Amino acid sequence: MPNARLYGDEGCDTLGHIDPHMPGFQIPNLAKMGLTKLHPLTNVKTPDELIGRWARLFEASVGKDTMTGHWEMMGLYITKPFQTFTETGFPDDLIQELEKRTGRKIIGNKSASGTEILEELAEQEIATGNMIVYTSADSVLQICGNEETFGLDELYRCCEIARELTMRDEWKVGRVIARPYIGKKKGEFKRTANRHDYALKPYGRTILDVMKENGLDVIGVGKIRDIFDGEGITETHKSKSSVHGMEQTIELQDKDFHGLCFTNLVDFDALWGHRRDPVGYGRELEKFDVNLGKFLSRMKETDLLMITADHGTDPTFKGTDHTKEIVPLLMYSPSMKESGGLEDQKSFAVTGATIAENFGLQMPEGTIGESLLGKIADY
Repeated sequence: MPNARLYGDEGCDTLGHIDPHMPGFQIPNLAKMGLTKLHPLTNVKTPDELIGRWARLFEASVGKDTMTGHWEMMGLYITKPFQTFTETGFPDDLIQELEKRTGRKIIGNKSASGTEILEELAEQEIATGNMIVYTSADSVLQICGNEETFGLDELYRCCEIARELTMRDEWKVGRVIARPYIGKKKGEFKRTANRHDYALKPYGRTILDVMKENGLDVIGVGKIRDIFDGEGITETHKSKSSVHGMEQTIELQDKDFHGLCFTNLVDFDALWGHRRDPVGYGRELEKFDVNLGKFLSRMKETDLLMITADHGTDPTFKGTDHTKEIVPLLMYSPSMKESGGLEDQKSFAVTGATIAENFGLQMPEGTIGESLLGKIADY
């Protein structure tokens, strides 16, 4: 982004910096949808036959986190970034209050990988009943609990207390996350699918709310429900991985619904971006591309696919944070008679605005975004 230097992100480039690490990079479906037209790559050639429409999206909101990016997609303009505690851990006042309210001593209190902090502290938690609290590059407070010794109900209770405390402006994080795990000793610990996110409510109404109010389906796959705290969602499907999330999305193509299937694929960010693994990220893109091919082959004339991102996470950049980047928007419907690029767009909210016009709805008052439907629909 032009303002990347304000975030310490000058020089970041997620896709461009993955490419050199991936000789023989195989993402043919993304390429034919225009990705390499938006960002030329050394190891991926632009095919002769292209489909759909593509554009670059500039983020209007302040911030570079999951909730800001998703909320802006659906029309919200965020002017105040969420609190992060990546460098310092959480303030003593918050930790002391959380210990008092939960009745448990807190260990950890630093930015860490979820798997690494389990290797470091899980044995101590099991032995003492202490509670592992940690953060990351995102605006999150995460609490680990062993499902057998700590218990899911107790973990969720502690997270609910943490969510209440972190509603204060000085401590306000985007999400409190319950991170349950199993195992008894180092080398055996595994996080389970019983994760639960306690998110903030969106700061205003989004197009998801309008769709739900008008009787349309809004199906969330992955962590969409958590990101919007259930607002505007009519059905949800938790994913075990990004591959699983795509498999769920492909299965939903057989469901007779009228509305939106909104899918978030978390592994790109959580497993590879934050952990600064460009090869892992590139291989995940290749897996996604295989399932994208399956999805494209099953699309109906009345379907519209939109692929975009909520922020960058350059796996070669300094630190472990997200990176402030322009994101791609790739759009395709079998009904499209022509393909080609569109001009740069000034917000992520063109996504929500396009969805709104597609269903003949008005964006809520106070939202941003201009629809691209007239530029992509051939009717």
